[in-house]
Amino acid sequence: MRKDMSWRKAIESVLKEARTSLHYKEIAEQIVSRGLRQSVGATPAATVSANLTVSIKKEGDSSPFIRTGKGEYAMRPDRLATAGVPFQPEREADSEDEEEKQYGIVTSFGMFWRRSFVQWSTQARLLGVQQMGAEPVDFCNQIGIYLLYDGREVIYVGRAVERPLGRRLYEHGADRLSTRWDRFSWFGLLPVSEDGKLGTLPKAFASDELVPAIEAILIEALEPRQNRKRGDDLSAVEYLQQEDPEIEKARMRQTLDALARKAL
Repeated sequence: MRKDMSWRKAIESVLKEARTSLHYKEIAEQIVSRGLRQSVGATPAATVSANLTVSIKKEGDSSPFIRTGKGEYAMRPDRLATAGVPFQPEREADSEDEEEKQYGIVTSFGMFWRRSFVQWSTQARLLGVQQMGAEPVDFCNQIGIYLLYDGREVIYVGRAVERPLGRRLYEHGADRLSTRWDRFSWFGLLPVSEDGKLGTLPKAFASDELVPAIEAILIEALEPRQNRKRGDDLSAVEYLQQEDPEIEKARMRQTLDALARKAL
């Protein structure tokens, strides 16, 4: 069995082949799709971002990486020259570019998740992956804000604080809204560790983080037509929904039972 590359070597491999700058999320996707690492944990994009940030901050000009834009990185040109690869810069880093900022308020979110992908109970598994190939994270105990949709129309906005997200959504399966929603979006406050566990809520949030975080949530959730930017300032990681495997198992059991009845 081939040994995994280190994250640093994997990042270098992707950027050398790209010959231009890439967003750290795209770097993570290529590491997974090219099989440079079999073990990528639950937060590959965050891990790539952390490796790049630490290298640049600690190593300075000795780092093989440079930041070329918001969330975008490339190999240092002299390193590419040494490797015999011509560098094609996408753009110079704008002096007015702000450093990518994690608000420390909203850490993760999911958009338009399907109600039918969840095996509902008081401890329903709300499974999401940062990207294909990553380990799934269960957001049942996440806290934050959620929206219920009938098709694409928002019919309800709620908060999951005293009772976490999974429990609140389960309750909406039995209340006055039970037949009115088929999808949901959520914005969570608890951080996600590399091994896919939810962390704890910070004791306080900086006041200057609150307004931009709230604005970003509203833009992302409501998609207003007159906003030129979407939820780009929402630095939280989006998670793609993964269907609970128990649902597929139940479908298989139903199929086998139906075949057995036909055989009688």
